[in-house]
Amino acid sequence: MSFHLARFILQFGISSRTASINSSSGYYHLLFNPNKRKFTATAIPTAQKSSKEELLVVVGGGAAGVYGAIRAKTLAPNLDVLVVEKGNPLSKVKISGGGRCNVTNGHCSDIKILAEQYPRGHREFKGSFFDMHGPADTMSWFTDHGVALKIEEDGRVFPTSNSSSSVIDCLLSEAKHRGVSLQNRKVVSSASVEAGGKFLLKLEKRTVSFVENVKADYLLIASGSSQQGHSLAAQLGHSIVDPVPSLFTFKIADSGLAELSGVTFPKVEVKLKLENILRNTPHLTQVGPMLVTHWGLSGPVILRLSAWGARDLFSSGYKGTLIVDFVPDLHIEDMKSILNRHKHKYAKQKALNSWPLGFSLTKRFWKYIVDREGLIGDALWASISNNSIVSIAHLLKHCAFEITGKGQYKDEFVTAGGVPLSEISLNTMESKKCARLFFAGEVLNVDGVTGGFNFQNAWSGGYIAGTSIGELAAEATLEEGIL
Repeated sequence: MSFHLARFILQFGISSRTASINSSSGYYHLLFNPNKRKFTATAIPTAQKSSKEELLVVVGGGAAGVYGAIRAKTLAPNLDVLVVEKGNPLSKVKISGGGRCNVTNGHCSDIKILAEQYPRGHREFKGSFFDMHGPADTMSWFTDHGVALKIEEDGRVFPTSNSSSSVIDCLLSEAKHRGVSLQNRKVVSSASVEAGGKFLLKLEKRTVSFVENVKADYLLIASGSSQQGHSLAAQLGHSIVDPVPSLFTFKIADSGLAELSGVTFPKVEVKLKLENILRNTPHLTQVGPMLVTHWGLSGPVILRLSAWGARDLFSSGYKGTLIVDFVPDLHIEDMKSILNRHKHKYAKQKALNSWPLGFSLTKRFWKYIVDREGLIGDALWASISNNSIVSIAHLLKHCAFEITGKGQYKDEFVTAGGVPLSEISLNTMESKKCARLFFAGEVLNVDGVTGGFNFQNAWSGGYIAGTSIGELAAEATLEEGIL
């Protein structure tokens, strides 16, 4: 089959901010921003076709793959770009954020703070990765392409339409406009490198017995956490860190807690204790909102903790102890004093119906604490002993829950594992083991906490890979034109 699309010639003039080039076949205009190293190019198509056909194959039609394909095609309109997707394109974008698509996070302008949102990748991402294409760049890109965005109080960025279709339609429309070819229901089942440096790829149709061989000049693997991408990477010389689940809820065997399903806590501190982890790991302590579910505990703070503890939880069989501080802004001695003052002020009231408002607890949860402490339901505050006061304070500061397993986080699935970051160059996303092989997104051993950070990794990686490929392809075209 042929992937011959309209051919363009793109020439770079980066010494000045704006360069115009006249040629016998048309007029070309190039914009250059020296601060961001970003190019925006528009060109009048020429009827003349290059004798050197170059092809980029992108494995994976998700956020990273489509974004990277668009970027490469924008910089090198002469390059044929084929995206191969085994399912429906941008399927994860569709379900993310409850169908709203959490595009990125708008509260992390500092690269070091942003990098800390990645349990795998926090050290490497403190370099130039997000400086080349960060959250602000992502928001600008979508806004410039017609998707109005909003930043919510917690920093999550969504389209103002509250529909992931706005993001999907934008990406697919831009891909079509640029001339990116998208084929779904196919898988790239094998990859090898020929003597001349081209990639020999085997494409198979998922529904019928159909195989075709394709030769590509560039290969971008952006297949997410699927085994397909890991297999191709291994075939091309890469090692793979075995993937394990990340971003999940905790199952808790506590009938009393199950009765609190739906209760939320704006701010708690949680610590994860595992038998196989004896050292004190700072990242296994997190602070944030928590939600009680009918199976256990969820919410941003639990999801962040599950991400940082993903590998340790996997090796422990998802068994451990969770220590929750329900009043993290108060010292335990202050809490004892507050409880004692409350006891004397409301001595004739039932302990079950009266509690310090400064603790910001719901009646349902206060009943849980009273029951767990073993107090009789109609006991008056006057009868509460000093020992019980100390015990209640300690329970609110160090409430232990036994983790019996992991749940799921809605329909979203994130893994820790993949191609090690040490095996690629983050400033180009090119493999250190195989020339013209690039990676982007979750196929790498990178995962972020909840809040738009996993998509930002996809946009950044896809953009950098697409830029690298596009510049190489444009340079090849320019050199051929000179010769």
